[in-house]
Amino acid sequence: MAEIALSELHIYPIKSAAGVELEQAQVEARGFQLDRRWMLVDEAGKFITQRRFPRMALIEVAVAADGLRVTAPGMPELMVAFDDDSDALERRTEVEVWGDLTLALSAGAQSQQWFSQFLDFSCQLVYMPDEARRPTEHGEFGPDKLVSFADAYPFLLISEASLSDLNQKLADPVPMNRFRPNLVIRGCEALAEDTWKQIRIGDIVFDVAKPCSRCSIPTVDQSTGERGKEPMQTLSTYRRWDSAIWFGQNLIQHGSGTLAVGDPVEVLSRK
Repeated sequence: MAEIALSELHIYPIKSAAGVELEQAQVEARGFQLDRRWMLVDEAGKFITQRRFPRMALIEVAVAADGLRVTAPGMPELMVAFDDDSDALERRTEVEVWGDLTLALSAGAQSQQWFSQFLDFSCQLVYMPDEARRPTEHGEFGPDKLVSFADAYPFLLISEASLSDLNQKLADPVPMNRFRPNLVIRGCEALAEDTWKQIRIGDIVFDVAKPCSRCSIPTVDQSTGERGKEPMQTLSTYRRWDSAIWFGQNLIQHGSGTLAVGDPVEVLSRK
């Protein structure tokens, strides 16, 4: 069998907006650097995603030296500056992600107007400062294992073979971006990641914490922002158990460092 290796790296600076593919990425305490450090919230401070607004798929993000350059159809470019000034008391707010309450900083009136106009819904962009402490999966793995605005875990891994296996069952194949992984790997058998307990990618060890239960977002075409029935309808025929549909594996890292496309993947232990 070919060596298992890292084939793609993705970050999603704004939760539920389009991702950014990288050749290398920094692993930090909350996951990849910049991954899901920004998020849209409604007037009550509750997170919003493609589950409710599939048009969010059309919001594209580019990482520049001084911040995020955000574009969307029919909208002027928006510049969101890197800003971790948590001393700006007037910008501090509390937001909710899946029942977790955490500190955030408002990104300001200009971004609020921009996103509200594009989605035709009153919302604001917020940023998670370094001082915010949101434990992974509601603290199940201890207070020192942190996550950004991702749903529950800092990393999602999917193998190319698992997607290929799914696509063989679909009338119209879907691309990997439907599942919004951080780490894509090649060289293993389909669904092999289900059996892994701990792996090493490059020099960094990861615990394979649990399978990823899938919501409706994989039914959103990331190039059009339109929702359909697949691939969830087909996945439900062979990946449903415990009242959920599962695809991909959530990971928790040990330590920090740099990952790069082509890094070897070593299975350290199996379930």
